Amino acid sequence: MGMVRAFVIAGTHSGCGKTSISLGLMASLSRRGIRVQPFKCGPDFIDPGHHALACARNGRPVPSHNLDGWMLGEPTNLDIFNRYAADSDVAVIEGVMGLFDGISGTGDAGSTAQMAKILGLPVILVVDARSMARSAAALVAGYADFDPEVTLAGVIFNRVGSPAHAELLREAMTLVPDVPVLGCLGRDEDISTPSRHLGLVTPDQDGPDLTRYQRLADWVETGLDPDTLLASVPEVEAVAPFEPVPQLPKVTIGLARDNAFCFYYEENLRLLREAGARLVEFSPLHDTRLPEHLDGLYLGGGYPELYAFELGQNTRIRREIKEFCESGRPVYAECGGFMLLMNDIVTGRGRYAMAGVYPVRAEMGEKFRALGYREILTREATTLGPAGTTARGHEFHYSSIQTHDPDLLHPVYDLTGRKGPLDTPEGFVTWNVLGSYVHLHFGSNPEIPRAFVTACQKN
Repeated sequence: MGMVRAFVIAGTHSGCGKTSISLGLMASLSRRGIRVQPFKCGPDFIDPGHHALACARNGRPVPSHNLDGWMLGEPTNLDIFNRYAADSDVAVIEGVMGLFDGISGTGDAGSTAQMAKILGLPVILVVDARSMARSAAALVAGYADFDPEVTLAGVIFNRVGSPAHAELLREAMTLVPDVPVLGCLGRDEDISTPSRHLGLVTPDQDGPDLTRYQRLADWVETGLDPDTLLASVPEVEAVAPFEPVPQLPKVTIGLARDNAFCFYYEENLRLLREAGARLVEFSPLHDTRLPEHLDGLYLGGGYPELYAFELGQNTRIRREIKEFCESGRPVYAECGGFMLLMNDIVTGRGRYAMAGVYPVRAEMGEKFRALGYREILTREATTLGPAGTTARGHEFHYSSIQTHDPDLLHPVYDLTGRKGPLDTPEGFVTWNVLGSYVHLHFGSNPEIPRAFVTACQKN
């Protein structure tokens, strides 16, 4: 149990600079010796990867954890927050989209505002102040009054044109006296959010470029005082949940993890370990053999299309993965991991052979093929549980399945999106393999990791 200063950084809209400010503030606090625990609202994998590096302690990343009011119930969100915030000095939760944006135009499900209310935390609002002065105060006043249950601890103006512009903004904000101005950050063309293509760093590569986060920290400190900001938010009590007595691992599961396969909810991995799994990482990019004595495989998402040439060249690991699947041992593959199990991937650069477990092709497009929250219901038993198993997750991909014979695939998911049932085949089973484009959050159904470990025990 401990007291921790905690707050949510939200934006008026996507693109206002909340991620750059969040990363800069995390890095600024961390280099002062403050233990910062990052969190991310929503299903995003990329921002949490940057959070982990910005909050690094002694050169080691600090995993960021996803919080989501639609995928996860309120008790689960509170459990995740308390579990990791309890061992920190400051908890920073980066929001998603605009403060009140969620899955609906009328409700707050899936929004940053909903999460602030679940956690009982104040919000620091990031406003893109380009070409605004008094109008910025009107905008902030609207956000402050929109939902009485959401408390604004202050506002940070971004893309401020000059000291005179900053003075005008501060003058205008005297009309909204309950929302203090915590900072005014100038335009800096050299400051931008790090690449959206983020991969984990494997042992045989150079370490990550942490200087990018230090540059963001320097920028943030030019326009705000982190000590003043911390003083504007209250301390809250974070009580770590009860931890079950550790048990000896029951099974060993191979976890594909490298620059091509780096999208995992940290909670999924914790729940697998809690269920009795020993997770052994391997790299489909760099390793030529699977780890020995595996009982199952978990192939997460990422960027196989960016590394299609390297994956195509690594014929031995692809052969071993296919042989593992043919052995009948359980395999769960999501999005990029699912693409790895197809016959090949076609990109703008060419066609590249993959493992050939599913007799279909992944073809990359320039536009989203699918984007949004998903709920799945299994029509038959799978490695994730019996028929009728439900879980929530998110789908986001540019590729689509190309096949001359749809009957070659065996879909087992009933899929529901924001507006109701989706007539889209999903959740494909072959041998004891389950592949899907949907990234499931196991926190939405903790029986799933237990079922997967049990399936691995039986094989």
